[in-house]
Amino acid sequence: MTHDDDTEGGRFRLALVLTLSLIVLVFAVAAATAIGDYRIGLRTVFLSVTNELGLTEAAIAPIEQSVVWNLRLSRALVAALAGAGLALCGAILQALLRNALAEPFVLGVSAGASTGAVCVIVLGIGASGLSLSLGAFAGAFAAFALVALLSNGATSGPNHTILAGVAASQLFNALTSYIVTTSGNAQQARDVMFWLLGSFGGVRWPDVQLLLLVVVMGLAICIWMGRALDAFTFGDEDAAALGVPVARIRLILFAVTALLTATIVSMVGAIGFVGLVVPHAARYVVGPLHLRLLPACAVVGAVFMVIADIVSRVITAQQTVPIGVVTALVGVPFFAIILYRARPQA
Repeated sequence: MTHDDDTEGGRFRLALVLTLSLIVLVFAVAAATAIGDYRIGLRTVFLSVTNELGLTEAAIAPIEQSVVWNLRLSRALVAALAGAGLALCGAILQALLRNALAEPFVLGVSAGASTGAVCVIVLGIGASGLSLSLGAFAGAFAAFALVALLSNGATSGPNHTILAGVAASQLFNALTSYIVTTSGNAQQARDVMFWLLGSFGGVRWPDVQLLLLVVVMGLAICIWMGRALDAFTFGDEDAAALGVPVARIRLILFAVTALLTATIVSMVGAIGFVGLVVPHAARYVVGPLHLRLLPACAVVGAVFMVIADIVSRVITAQQTVPIGVVTALVGVPFFAIILYRARPQA
């Protein structure tokens, strides 16, 4: 760590990234609210929002007012919050596991959460949004437990953890497919499989409120433990030597990761590679210190996901591509680059 990293230079880069990202985020959310089968002008979007907030009383067609406020704005905000949450999860897992490839999708956590959510949807175990989130949370924790068991805990190398994540992901994906194909009708199976690839189509304002609460809480906890996360990047023994309660911090942060992943998956399905791409991009700009990296990840992740949602709606005429397809098209080449750079040198 250089002096510049910890003082003026690092703080300036963080302020610049946050400012620019927030400006881009505002425009991206506005664009996402305007774009769709029924095009709405940006001025109408702005006036619709200010009308709902009681700031103006502009004459807006009721259909446009409803589309902007009840459908598209909530969708854009959920996309932003989901991107922020998944980017945070990636940064946390990369620090805890000391592996550049760690993120919820790669480690099978998203697949486990999907299995838990599908059990609630298809088998009818509870009917509320809370039941769906609890099912996804149970599945995410089950995936964490399986990965820990397969990788033999802290004694295994980072590559073993990734391989364990691949195995867990395949297992939970197989369980999800089995549940869907044997317990649901054909239409339900198609709807669930489309949802599992990632879709913001069904989210509404209650989802925004719940996800905002979870993401803000997760970000606050992670920033509070930012110094401990810095210590984890040097290994458990060095972290313990620095006075970090390794087992307790690891458990809390794994729980935060599981909660964030489960809440997002229960709302919009499994969306991969956001937690891989965004932390590396943010780390390249603001540096590795987590007190700067975590807020940068949250804002950049929000921008990334909103833009990906826009792309998913405009890339094919009259059809919405699952958001997971768009993020994979970006994330898989990024994954390959990281693998190539991490290869043993001859």
